[in-house]
Amino acid sequence: MADLVRAHILVSGEVQGVSFRQAAVDEARRLGLRGWVRNVADGRVEAEAEGERAKVEALVRWCGRGPPAARVGDVQVSWRAHGGDLGPFAVRR
Repeated sequence: MADLVRAHILVSGEVQGVSFRQAAVDEARRLGLRGWVRNVADGRVEAEAEGERAKVEALVRWCGRGPPAARVGDVQVSWRAHGGDLGPFAVRR
């Protein structure tokens, strides 16, 4: 059985207004992950993703780069137990 995990991700820098959320959705879906992504009032982007550890780690690495217009300053990750309660990866408002 695959090593299933959940990650809470906070990305700071120039990450709002650069299509970061939609690009994250596209990448997470490509990886087969479940979860969500949203803008935070303080200018960061927040995401919750779960699935196979290697795929979640790939999304975390992607968040360190983001889409071409983004300028990522920092990525903070909190690892959690897989809950199995997240829907298809989508933008959360």
